[in-house]
Amino acid sequence: MDQSTKRLPKNLQTLILISVLLVSCSAEHHLNKAIKKGYKCEEVSDTIRITSVDSFPVIVNDTIVWQKYITQKDTVVMWHTQYVPMTKWEKKIQYKYKVKYIKAEAQKVKYQNKYITKTKINWFIVILAFIIGFLVRLTLSETFRSRLQLLTKLFK
Repeated sequence: MDQSTKRLPKNLQTLILISVLLVSCSAEHHLNKAIKKGYKCEEVSDTIRITSVDSFPVIVNDTIVWQKYITQKDTVVMWHTQYVPMTKWEKKIQYKYKVKYIKAEAQKVKYQNKYITKTKINWFIVILAFIIGFLVRLTLSETFRSRLQLLTKLFK
């Protein structure tokens, strides 16, 4: 038989598993380690109880009696944010992600600007076209032609 195909006996596997579980770090160890690095255990939220009193009329033996009804509601009022310091490894990953994102955005802008052609508007042509259009509309109007006829009659 080959060395790679041999398996550990079942007893030895359970023994290794139990030893790993007993030797591994507990949650308290990780909490203490985080507190040393700057973690602050704070109260996450405040809960208040709101009591409201309502009353409504009830008919009992031909008389109206006001019945009192009390309700209570729990309301979460305020959330505190907790600061968990980042490890060097997390900071490094975050920095690499930011750099990649900024480079990708720069490439996108560069690619977009490459195919945009910017042309200046010749305002002289625009104003000239507007004036010509105005004059053509004026000459085609009925009132302008009638005034020109009156003007020609006046100078004859």
